[in-house]
Amino acid sequence: MSLASDDPSTPSTSTRDRILASAIELLTGSGWSSITMAGLAERAGVSRQTVYNEIGTKPELADAVVLDELGRFLAVVDEGFDRHPRSLRPALLAAVRGVLERARDSTIMVAIVSSTTGAETELLPPLTTRSTSLLETARAVVTTRLSAYDVPADDRTVDAAVDVLVRTVLSHVMQPSGSPAQSAPGIVDVVTAALSGGPVRRPPSRSRVRG
Repeated sequence: MSLASDDPSTPSTSTRDRILASAIELLTGSGWSSITMAGLAERAGVSRQTVYNEIGTKPELADAVVLDELGRFLAVVDEGFDRHPRSLRPALLAAVRGVLERARDSTIMVAIVSSTTGAETELLPPLTTRSTSLLETARAVVTTRLSAYDVPADDRTVDAAVDVLVRTVLSHVMQPSGSPAQSAPGIVDVVTAALSGGPVRRPPSRSRVRG
């Protein structure tokens, strides 16, 4: 049993952040399946009851870990748009490529998609079958950033294009088909064409490409 006691003067948000940071350390160090709520409490220096109060059950911890990482991905999206405040395609390209690069280099994402961590039982659903919150958050951020640009498409088309963008990027995060430098331009070209009202030109199928 952990001898750690909670400091009542510590704000709840700081306690939650400490618990999440400890969960991420355990996840990347020894895998999701090895995490117990008691062990997490000891690692974070709080009581087990505090872990349940701040986070909830272990599946809810999985949701919290994924959403915490999502916040870092969305910061990359903001950076991409901030670098190109007047030109939409370069902004989208910087954002998409940045997200794919972070996914490639993120120890958390590597742990999530690795079958050796036990992730398939609890960490994958927040990115797949229980991804509504994640998708809504990402769509809201991208839609807000797009509002600063001169986009000819109507609101319905913008909503559809943003949904395609977010879902496609998530798919590439989970199962890359190439390097970020290879994948990002094609994703952005399709979305930019939709937003501009131009023709959507898809690259030829690999099976049709002749050497």
